[in-house]
Parts: sequence; structure tokens; C-alpha cells
Amino acid sequence: MTITSPDQTATAQELEDLDRRHLFRSMQRGDIHDRTVIVRGEGCTVWDARGNELLDAAGGGVWHSPLGHGRKELAEVAARQIGTLEYFTSLLEFSNDQAIRLAARIARLAPEGIERVFFTSGGSESVETAMRAARLYHHRRGEPDRTWILARHYSFHGATYGSGTATGLPPMHEGVGPNLPHVEKLSPPYPYRAAELYGGRDTTDFLIEELEATIARIGAGNIAAMIGEPVMAGGGVLVPPQDYWPRVREVLRRNGILLIADEVVTAYGRTGHWFDSGPRGMEPDMITMAKGIAGGYVPLGATLMTDEIADTILTTGGFFHGYTFQGHPVSCALGLATVDIIEREGLIAKAGVIADWLGAGLAPATELPVVGDLRVAGSLAALELLADPATRAPMAWGPVEQVAFEIRRRHGVIARPYGSMLVLAPPLVIDEKQAARAVDAVLEVVGRLRPDGTLA
Repeated sequence: MTITSPDQTATAQELEDLDRRHLFRSMQRGDIHDRTVIVRGEGCTVWDARGNELLDAAGGGVWHSPLGHGRKELAEVAARQIGTLEYFTSLLEFSNDQAIRLAARIARLAPEGIERVFFTSGGSESVETAMRAARLYHHRRGEPDRTWILARHYSFHGATYGSGTATGLPPMHEGVGPNLPHVEKLSPPYPYRAAELYGGRDTTDFLIEELEATIARIGAGNIAAMIGEPVMAGGGVLVPPQDYWPRVREVLRRNGILLIADEVVTAYGRTGHWFDSGPRGMEPDMITMAKGIAGGYVPLGATLMTDEIADTILTTGGFFHGYTFQGHPVSCALGLATVDIIEREGLIAKAGVIADWLGAGLAPATELPVVGDLRVAGSLAALELLADPATRAPMAWGPVEQVAFEIRRRHGVIARPYGSMLVLAPPLVIDEKQAARAVDAVLEVVGRLRPDGTLA
């Protein structure tokens, strides 16, 4: 099939055909031919190539876009920086003023003791960097056997080789092994499924015993770090019990194991804090972040760490590791502007307001037989859908995809299917009327969902 190269006058049909012909897409099966080509955005609204207006209630589709779309001030920041310095390497002795200023700004916002910033291009690279730094830190301190990384089932830590191995979702591993060695998965904090996962025992008690038994089996002297999201967005907004992270932290510290807080989703206000690991009692040694760090306008991520980790690595041979676009001056300029906007518009506190809107609005869904659980953490919300209310068997991904499609088709609202979950993660600039529209759309379609996955 031959299609001419598109220009600015290409029709929606031409763009969709070119997409099918040339784009190798993430997370879409070959038997699904539907395409929605987004061409413009403003605030929480986006428009597709066919002129349809859609409410973005999924944060750009991937827990993203905290500032909304189409901010002219950010376009102006990017243009000024491109006209001043578009790029120079941040390897070896080189840096740039925007990267330095943003690193210092992030360090002031981060939990106490986190002072050093290593920039990346996104979340997967941030996790790769943290895992490598954790192993190297122990090696340089004379403990080269500390190579194991503890992660958790249902987690999402990225899609590259190392970060993908840490990810606890089976489709990430199917047919692509062998994976990175010395990565062990633990059970997640999942109170809704405590009966089947923990035999009805207290969630934290069970998980701490499992953690201690795993450390004893592998050997504390062989484990470099544990990585975990403060709230498991990738697991369907799994909010841990209040005592979970403090008790995990105590066990790890007692055994000399580092803790990496994966805040790629939760940082920068998603759950009502600059960083969610502090209020959760994680006291991390490293933090990974991305998504909202530059407002979602350009690729940017970072790995944050303590002085002890950074200095140990740098003073004993350096860190032979890096990325071409780390510390990119345009991205970092937008990162500085993002912090300014979040502070000026009070978007950290806004997450709590959004939580109230989503929690109250979606509460009626919990009376439906196909809805097992509603979980809300700041501007993150998830409905867990069931195929069998009696046994709590989860709904298959296919029907959940159909629910999201119907919400978009009938109501012009973008929600995200995520396994058996339907999730919302709107930009922090969403208003009450838009939140109500998103909630009403979800309630209408989920209200027609039968346990067999069909819609009435």
C-alpha cells in the first residue's frame, strides 16, 4: 500500500490511514483498527483530526499533563530558550544554566536529605538510572554481591530492559525474556483483595512478613534496593495502609537495603504533595520522576538521590552512565516554568479538591454489581470492574476497553482502560463542571455494563 506523504492539509482519513500504515504503536493489538488522531489541545480539552471535541480526563492518556494543554506561556518559554541555547551535552564537565537552576529548585522541593539530581528523558530512564546507581553504590562500598532489586507485582516502573523487568505486569515480560537477572517481586498492598492475597490477614502484617522472609531467603547482603510507588498507579491506584511504608522502611534500613520511591506519576501534585513519598513515611534514598516535571510539554525525567549515594559513586571512579538528552536546556527551562505555574495557581492544593469531586461523584458506582472498588488518591481515581460479583473475578481487559471507547464515543470524555480498571487522572486545571461531566459519563456507561462484559 502506498500513501503520499502528508502535509498540513491532510484529511483526517489520510492521517488515520498513514497511522495504520506506518506507526508501530504501543499497547494496541493488530486486530484493533480504531484510530483517534489528536491535533490540538487547550486546557482540559483536546480536538481530534475529525473536529471532535474531547474532555481529557486521563491526563494526556497516561497520568500526565498536570497543567493542561496548549499553554502559550510555555510555548514562549521554549521559543526563548531555543533561540538562546537549544542543546549542548551535559556529560563530563559540561552543563547548562537551566539544568543547574532546575536541579536546585527540585532539591528544595524534595523530601529532606534528597539533594542531588540526575536528569533523564523520562520515567523508564529514571528507573534504569536508579537501579544502576543502587548496585554501583554498594559495589563501590565494598559490597559487590548486593545486586538484587526488590519490586512488586502489579507495579509499573517502565518499559526498557531493566525498568521493564522491575515492572510487575505480566504482558511486559511475555515472549521477551530472559529478563534482567536478580529482580524479585513481592506482593502489593491491595486491601480490597486481602482475602485472596493474604488469607484475610492484616495487609501490612502479611507484607512485612513476606518482605522479611524474602530478605532471609536471598540474603540481606545480596540485595541492593527495593523500588516502589508511594501509590501504585500502575496497579489501579492501590493506596497502601498508613503503616505500610514506615514499616517497610524500617526493615530495609535494618538490612542495609536502599529504598527507591518511584514518583513518576505521584510527584508534582498528583496526590496533593510535591512528592508523595514524604507523607507516606517512605524516607527514600532515591526518587524517580518524570511525566509532570516539565508540565508534560517535553520529555524530561530525573533520578534524585542523597549526597551519600552521589558522593560515594562520584568520588570512587565516577558514574559511567548517561543519556544524550539529559539536562536538555529547553526541557529544563520548561521545568522551571512548570514549578512557577504550579505554585502560582495553587495546583498542589487543587489535587485535594479534585479528589473530593471524583470521590463524591463516583461513589454511586460502588452500588453497581460490576464495580468492586473505588479508589481515589488526589487527582487519581480507579474503578475496579468485576466479571463475577460473587467471586470478585476481575473484568477482562477487552470489555473495559469497550467501556472506555463508549465513554469517548457517547460523551466525548477520555478515560483510560487499565486491565480490569477504569481510571481517571485529569489535569490539575480541571474545573468542577468538567469533573462532573467526566463522572457523569463514567456513571452512565458503567451503569449499562453487565458482568458478561456487554453493554445494555
